[in-house]
Amino acid sequence: MASAEEFEQGDAPREQRLGPVVRRHGQVQHSTTDQRLLDTAGPSDWLHQDPWRVMRIQSEFVEGFGTLTEVGPAISVFGSARTPQGSPEYEAGVRIGRALVEAGFAVITGGGPGAMEAANKGAREAGGTSVGLGIELPFEQGMNQYVDIGVNFRYFFVRKTMFVKYASGFVVLPGGMGTMDELFEAITLVQTRKVTRFPIVLFGTDYWRGLVDWLRATVVPSGKISPHDMELFHLTDDVDETIALVTKETSGKGAPGDGFRAEDPD
Repeated sequence: MASAEEFEQGDAPREQRLGPVVRRHGQVQHSTTDQRLLDTAGPSDWLHQDPWRVMRIQSEFVEGFGTLTEVGPAISVFGSARTPQGSPEYEAGVRIGRALVEAGFAVITGGGPGAMEAANKGAREAGGTSVGLGIELPFEQGMNQYVDIGVNFRYFFVRKTMFVKYASGFVVLPGGMGTMDELFEAITLVQTRKVTRFPIVLFGTDYWRGLVDWLRATVVPSGKISPHDMELFHLTDDVDETIALVTKETSGKGAPGDGFRAEDPD
């Protein structure tokens, strides 16, 4: 068995082999991976280095896939964490969550307070599956009390994958930067045909109208998007219409996760 570290022999350079990695000269490390693992008094900086992060990222994907794969048909509901309880927007979220369950869907949210809590509450009260996909933030939000299945993520991009992979469509309630990030990510995936088309419903015409008008009056005429791109989402104030749009466009689709594929694979 070869030594982890080989010293100069004649003209051969000092060499260190760490798994598949070869280190020489000034790049030789003075401890082994096993030593750093077993020496509890040793430095912990390696926990924050990129090779270890790759393993953490992998573990988040595995945990998410394993937890959500048996959820069943689901709709992801986005919205602001700052939506106050008892407000019209909050009550609309509750009605939407309840109606989605009655239509045969599980409800997936970001797991936090506000509009997310509202949708989870409606799903829970209707006896359906209420899922929360949380995210590690500098300010702690915590998982709302109406979540039945909760998964917390360190990385936004892993969490976004779960929102798309295990949902048949999106309902977007009024929200801020995070909500708009998720909205445009979904629209971009559909526009670029990275996913099979699924419904995206913006709920709240007064709230979203300015954004939609700007896209139509400024972004389309400037050639940044095509007029057809405005058909990639729907705008409504009606809960029944929201559910009808989701049900119509998701009918006949396969199991959750089947939608996360290119329409024209290479």
